[in-house]
Amino acid sequence: MKQKLLIICALAASSLTVKAGNGLDTAKAAPAPADAPLVFSGSVDTYFKYDFEGKKFANIPTSFANESNSISIGMIDLGLKKKVGKASFVGELSFGPRSDQSIPTSATAQYHIQNLYVSYDVTDKLNLTGGYMSTFIGYEVISPVGNFNYSTSYLFTNGPFQNAGIKATYAFSDKASLMAGMFQDTWNSYQSTSDVSTFGAQLMLVPVKGWTAYLNVATGYASGTEFDLTTTYQVTDAFKLGLNAADFSASKLQSVNQSGGFDGIALYPQYAVSKDVTLGLRGEYFTSKTGTKGTAIAPSGVTPGESVTSITATANIKAGPLTFIPELRLDNGSKNMFLNSKALPTQSAAQFLFAAVYAF
Repeated sequence: MKQKLLIICALAASSLTVKAGNGLDTAKAAPAPADAPLVFSGSVDTYFKYDFEGKKFANIPTSFANESNSISIGMIDLGLKKKVGKASFVGELSFGPRSDQSIPTSATAQYHIQNLYVSYDVTDKLNLTGGYMSTFIGYEVISPVGNFNYSTSYLFTNGPFQNAGIKATYAFSDKASLMAGMFQDTWNSYQSTSDVSTFGAQLMLVPVKGWTAYLNVATGYASGTEFDLTTTYQVTDAFKLGLNAADFSASKLQSVNQSGGFDGIALYPQYAVSKDVTLGLRGEYFTSKTGTKGTAIAPSGVTPGESVTSITATANIKAGPLTFIPELRLDNGSKNMFLNSKALPTQSAAQFLFAAVYAF
């Protein structure tokens, strides 16, 4: 009996020693950090637009929401991203009329790639990214989730949507960073026509708390040159002011933008009435430069040498992940660039739309 008790005590002591040793080893070696999970996100949008001239076609020639006097659909947008260690990727596909109008592709394609790129953090301050990326130029984006207004500006329509290439971003601090890269000679295409010849750069500055400014440039012998300023300032908790200004000079080699280019400026004041309701305006002035060939900048519809002024009043009403967007837009050209109810040229156009955007 004594021998059995001695054996039991010895086994118990051995077990405690092993557990204590394991606990000590665990304390010395910190557990490896878990990888970030795969993030899935996206959106769905639909709208009704009424043209005050009763026109069924796009009387205001900017991107998307082109169908009038009809309950119409926008697009479904699906995105994936993941980061493991220092490496990450982003992939984004879209389907629907808004998607079809955004990315040039073959007539048989049923989907469009909005983003497809990989990134690597060389250091805590230096990042390298390569692939097909949403452009770094401009204030507005393709996805309605990223815009306050549902309709888009002339500056957005005429600027690049995507830039494919490779870029390096260096963060000097949380208040300043610089991006520089080489991109395809053609906007909005993951394949270049001949070579990778467009240089792009972006300087990000935070002069004061709540104020962020982006100074952008994209230039190439085939793609032309665009200088762009995009900035937002959160003046108070309720009031935000945004601004986008750009100057584009077309290349002589371009077959689509054969005019001289364009200039434009857009102002975006927004005021939050409550946590769920925000009111805003977009005031834009856009002018098309006179070129040697005398053709319009497609697809804006603004003839070279002419200009247009646009005022858009928009509200964002939140209901969880769903945002309702009522909007009234008035455009006025320097000459007759629109059509009235009798299909005759007129100097102005107006539209009202009501959109619903669900983000997940």
